[in-house]
Amino acid sequence: MKTLFAFIIAFATFNISFAQELKVGDKAPAFSAKSDDGSTWKAKDYLGKKFIVVYFYPAAMTGGCTAQACAYRDMQNEISSADAVVVGVSGDNVEGLKLFKKANNLNFPLLSDEQGEVAKKFGVPIRDGGTITKEIEGQNFDLTRGVTTSRWTFIIDKNGNIVYKNTEVDVSKDTKQILEFIKNNS
Repeated sequence: MKTLFAFIIAFATFNISFAQELKVGDKAPAFSAKSDDGSTWKAKDYLGKKFIVVYFYPAAMTGGCTAQACAYRDMQNEISSADAVVVGVSGDNVEGLKLFKKANNLNFPLLSDEQGEVAKKFGVPIRDGGTITKEIEGQNFDLTRGVTTSRWTFIIDKNGNIVYKNTEVDVSKDTKQILEFIKNNS
């Protein structure tokens, strides 16, 4: 009986977590979060003005996440020329994001979503967080995240609608795919 009850609870939780998953065509949720510079980044500041690329990544300073962030850094001029802004979202705390940004010379905002509130608004699956130790400029730092998000990318158009969603992101192709999409749908 306990096993059946646990299964029912797990199944109900599973359904609830995906009930809010956004689809292409849905209105994007209003969201804001602390940025790597300590300010509050607000999506509403860009709605009606720019495409907003929101990419969720699991953890700062890990292999795939660093490769993805550096690709966005390297394509920043092209993305900006396409009338878009990029924001990376993870469960990392602000201090970890500052280190990640500095270590990789990133040129776009990183948002701290330690409780997974922004991820939940987009329907992005989250798991437990954790801490990793990384050496940066000869010094060890503990980077802590409250939650670990799945790697998903969204594009919000100037009208505030989700026009692109990728739940199977390939970090080597993500920036080129979003840039091509924006150029073809401007």
